[in-house]
Amino acid sequence: MSTAIGTDAPTFTLPDTEDAQHSPGDAPATLVVFTCNHCPYALAWHDRIAAIARDYGDVKVLAINPNDAERYPRDSFDAMRERVTADGGWPMPYLRDESQEVARAYGARTTPDCFVIDAGGRIAYRGAPDADHQDPSLNAAWLREALDAVLAGDEPAQAETKPVGCSIKWKQ
Repeated sequence: MSTAIGTDAPTFTLPDTEDAQHSPGDAPATLVVFTCNHCPYALAWHDRIAAIARDYGDVKVLAINPNDAERYPRDSFDAMRERVTADGGWPMPYLRDESQEVARAYGARTTPDCFVIDAGGRIAYRGAPDADHQDPSLNAAWLREALDAVLAGDEPAQAETKPVGCSIKWKQ
């Protein structure tokens, strides 16, 4: 499958930290974010992405950790559970892509790597949450602009930006 703008988003079902299963779709828009527990970029953008999950109640937000937990134990399923518990819960499910098949299907490159999917299941935006992981005042502006456009039935003015972060830790 291709992850080009306007193409059908890969479908999947993955478990969250409570073992519930989640899939994209069944919402006016879905935000799929490949993320993890240890990358400083993912950690810096985490609160902004969580704010989107709180602010956009009609948008399904799915945070997915695809990293190799053998080489990066901080990204294990148990460590994911511990993080969500330590944070007092998250406003979005934190999913484990143990096989890395979902990350490969999306062509995910970094943590974070964000994909906005419209109600028709097509990719409308791909890239970074905003222009600078070190500037919380940007408030995930690129994601918010893409979501606002999709929810209004439009195409985002900026459909693609360069994903910035740590590389996905692929199994060897």
